[in-house]
Amino acid sequence: MTEKEIFDKLKSVLVSEFEVPADKITPESRLFEDLQFDSIDAVDFIVKMKNYIPDNKGAIDPEVFKSVQTLQDVATALLPYLN
Repeated sequence: MTEKEIFDKLKSVLVSEFEVPADKITPESRLFEDLQFDSIDAVDFIVKMKNYIPDNKGAIDPEVFKSVQTLQDVATALLPYLN
């Protein structure tokens, strides 16, 4: 899966599960500032993304997500788990 495909999946989850308007979602969108996420939303978002990770890739390391700020950061962090 490419970073673009991962971003498209992230966008789909944000629209369907978090009711974020699609036109507000770009790779540069900041989770907390632009998308109005709080810490619970951020954890819920990662939990929802775990549904797309093959079992043989193991669990997502939460440390990876401590420094993410934008959706592009999230897509980059998920890349090893989705390939």
